[in-house]
Amino acid sequence: MALKPEPKAPFHSVQYALRVLESVSAHGSGAPEARISRETGLPTGHLRPLLLTLRREGYVEQVADGAYVIGSALLELGSGAARRRSVEAKLQQTLVQLRDSVGAAVYVSRYVDGEIRVTQVADGPRTPAVNEWVDFRSAAHASAIGKCLLTQLDQNGRRDHLSRHRIARLTSRTITSEKVLFSKLDSQPATVPMLDLQEYAVGTVCAAVPLTAGSAAGCLALSLPIEHAHRLRAAAATLNRRAAPVLLSLSL
Repeated sequence: MALKPEPKAPFHSVQYALRVLESVSAHGSGAPEARISRETGLPTGHLRPLLLTLRREGYVEQVADGAYVIGSALLELGSGAARRRSVEAKLQQTLVQLRDSVGAAVYVSRYVDGEIRVTQVADGPRTPAVNEWVDFRSAAHASAIGKCLLTQLDQNGRRDHLSRHRIARLTSRTITSEKVLFSKLDSQPATVPMLDLQEYAVGTVCAAVPLTAGSAAGCLALSLPIEHAHRLRAAAATLNRRAAPVLLSLSL
């Protein structure tokens, strides 16, 4: 799997959040905001929203004198199987909150060993998951998840995937030309969610945003039944704004 040198993900703030966590972790008795700002090089105007997010997610806590210490969520992250379980539980909690916020089923997907894998889903009676009538691994050209992951691969990586999973017409809206598909992927702005307007399944619309943690390609997505299509763009914008905590969970 070949990744592009510069991942198209509008979540550079996560790198800063990790630097903040390193700073706080280095001071067991607590790190004041001014010290964190000095050690990370972040001005207070940028630092405060990050600290607010980290507090809300439980990665840092503020003690009586106003200094910051590592939080319970960070302490729970151990190693090996225990760490994986803790990360998955934390991520699932974040996805459930996001599901309730956008009123749609939400998904985390990764590109692993040349295949698309939906690793976690948060759905419910009022927010049903999409009916996977065609395996997502074979529908990268049509689904929002697949197209979002393909944007994070270089041309050779895309061609390799499509050589193993041939483009097929799934609905009347499905793109069936590799040239047209690649042109659409290349023109996709990094800060704009990828949409699927009944390209994968009739009666369903979807959106996805990239989650690039390290060298791994990933994405965060949502799906809505066609009768709620009028909510798609607003829901996708919320998905984009709320992606940072999800990426942070994947990065730790």
